[in-house]
Amino acid sequence: MLSEQSAVTVRATLPAVGAALGEITERFYAGMFAARPELLRDLFNRGNQAAGTQRQALAGSVAAFATHLLDHPDERPDAMLSRIAHKHASLGVTPDQYAIVHEHLFAAIAEVLGDAVTPEVAAAWDEVYWLMANALIAVEKRLYEERGGAAWRPWEVVERVTETADVVTFRVRPADGAPVRDFRPGQYVSVRVPLADGARQIRQYSLSGAPGPDLRQFSVKRVHEDGAPDGEVSGHLHARVRVGDVVELSEAYGDLVLDADDDTPLVLASAGIGVTPMVAMLGHLAGSGHRAPVTVVHGDRSPADHALRTDHEAYAAKLPDATVRFWYERDAPAGAGTGYVDLADVPVAPGTRAYLCGPLPFMRTVREQLITKGVAPADVHYEVFGPDLWLAK
Repeated sequence: MLSEQSAVTVRATLPAVGAALGEITERFYAGMFAARPELLRDLFNRGNQAAGTQRQALAGSVAAFATHLLDHPDERPDAMLSRIAHKHASLGVTPDQYAIVHEHLFAAIAEVLGDAVTPEVAAAWDEVYWLMANALIAVEKRLYEERGGAAWRPWEVVERVTETADVVTFRVRPADGAPVRDFRPGQYVSVRVPLADGARQIRQYSLSGAPGPDLRQFSVKRVHEDGAPDGEVSGHLHARVRVGDVVELSEAYGDLVLDADDDTPLVLASAGIGVTPMVAMLGHLAGSGHRAPVTVVHGDRSPADHALRTDHEAYAAKLPDATVRFWYERDAPAGAGTGYVDLADVPVAPGTRAYLCGPLPFMRTVREQLITKGVAPADVHYEVFGPDLWLAK
C-alpha cells in the first residue's frame, strides 16, 4: 500500500514523528479551531478537547496506522479503520473535512519539526495521511449509503425512566412518522442538542433496546467527575429533556455487534454505563433463543449504581444456559462479588467469543484474563465510550 520510497522515509522518521505527535496534535487542533471555530462548536466534543483525550486518540491512531503500513505492507488495519469510520459517520463527517484536517495537521507538523520536514519527509507522511483518509472516506461512504445518508432526524421523547441517581433512559419515536431502520445490538446513535451558548454539541449513546417496532431507547449517564467539568450534553439531557421534547438523532452505527451463531459460547462483560450495549445484546439473545453458554459479567460501584440491572438479570434468566456474575465495590448482596471483576473462578467454554464495554483499565484486565483462559485474541471485541485510547497507552 505504501510506496517503497515512502516506506523507507516513514520508517526512518517514525520515532521522531511519534515522539512529537502529542505536541503536533495539540498545535493542530489549536490552529484548526482558530481558523474554523464552527468545528469545535458543532462537531468536535468540547469536553474531550478540554481533557486532551481526543489529541491522544488521534496521535495513537496515526502512529498505529503508520506502524501497520510498515509491518504489514500488504494489509490494511481494517478493524481500526472500521471503528473510526463508524464514529465519523455517526457525527456526519464529510469528505471535504479531511482536506481541512490535512491542511492544519501538516502545518502543525512543519511547525513542530521545523527543518527536519524535508520535501521527501513531507511527501512520505502525506502519502500515509491520504492512505488513511481515503480508506476512511470509502468506508464512511458505504455506511451512509446503507443508512440512507448522513441526515439528522427529529425524535420525540415518549418516556423517561430514572434508572439510578445518575442514569436516565430515554424512549423515543420518530417525530416525522417515517419508518425506523433496524439496528444491530451493540450499536449506538449520536444525539445532537442545542446548548445555551448556541453550540450544537454531539455525543454517542448506545441503544439499550427497542421497546417497540417504531421505538428506540438510549441510556445517559450524567458526567460529573471530581476535578473535571460536568458533561455538557449529558447534563442538558438530564436537566432539560422531558417527555414530549424532541431531540436529533443519527442513524445507528458501531462495529461492536453480535456476530455469532447459536452454537457459539459468549462472554458479555461490562462495567458502569458500559452495561448499555450488553443489555441490548442480551435482549436479542433472549429473543432469538440462543442455545450456547452465555456468561454475563458486570462490575459497578454498588447495586444502586447498576443501571438496567433488572433488564440485565431478566434477559439472562430467559437464556437456557446463562451464568451471571456481578461485582460491586460496596454493598454487595449475597451471591455477588466484592471489589473488581475477577474471572479467576469463572469457567469459560472453548471457542468463546467475548464482548467488552467499560473503562479502559477494566477492559484491558478482562481481556488479559480471557486470553489466559484460552480465548483467542481475535475473539475479544470491545467498545470505547469517547475517544479510543486503547492505542494511545
